[in-house]
Amino acid sequence: MKILISADMEGATGVTWPADCEPGTEQWQRCRSMFTSDVNAAIDGLLRGGATEVLVNEAHSTMRNLLLEELDERATMITGRHKELSMVEGVQTCDVDGVVFLGYHCGAGEDGVLAHTYLPNAITGVWLDGQPAGEGYLNAAVVAEYGTPVILVTGDDRACEDAESYAPAARTVAVKDHVSRYAARCRPPARTAADIRGEAERAMALAGRLAPAEPSPKVMEIEVDSAQLAQAAAVVPGVTRTGARRVRYTSPDAYEMIRAFKAVCTLISNAMEKDYG
Repeated sequence: MKILISADMEGATGVTWPADCEPGTEQWQRCRSMFTSDVNAAIDGLLRGGATEVLVNEAHSTMRNLLLEELDERATMITGRHKELSMVEGVQTCDVDGVVFLGYHCGAGEDGVLAHTYLPNAITGVWLDGQPAGEGYLNAAVVAEYGTPVILVTGDDRACEDAESYAPAARTVAVKDHVSRYAARCRPPARTAADIRGEAERAMALAGRLAPAEPSPKVMEIEVDSAQLAQAAAVVPGVTRTGARRVRYTSPDAYEMIRAFKAVCTLISNAMEKDYG
């Protein structure tokens, strides 16, 4: 039984503030250890529950945040950026029996600790086939096309509630409770590690290959906070402006949907200026 852990950082234990997860800051250095602790707890629980292989895919920012030297030696890790499927890299081998969304968070425009979708502020809303879609929702659509179920989601309490929209059967672990976008009631690492370990072990009962979701056209709508960002996004072939701050595109399947979204986000981020956005 092979399990993939997609490890994001905003929803990790103790992380509540941008500097907690911005590479290079003092707080980021401190929080990397707690992030790694969450991942190790998940690895241990999955193996206790019957997993025979665990692959960790770094899914946050530079994708070089986890401390490899502290990683459970029974796992392997994909680290670094510019991967075909970004946050769920590794699922396309078609031999993954379950995926864990660890350290996840709510999407842009929602109430949740460090809520956003890919870009921290420039993107104010994302909809997939008319439904609000955060990173969990988008990535769940991708892994479904490979016949891989989402078996566990960790993050703040709002992220766990959000998981019901894309993985209602998955186990969940809230490592903190939302107070505001930049504040939370946090449990200490020893407690969250125990909670994650236990739920990961139980989540293995949900693991197992499924019939791949039939590829079907996916309609993406993206709202940004200023008109020039929509203009920049529309440079991507097939992306059209539907309003001053909105763009839309249709992809033949979830695989192409997420790849096009990466391209749109790259152009949006490159079109932002320091003070004016």
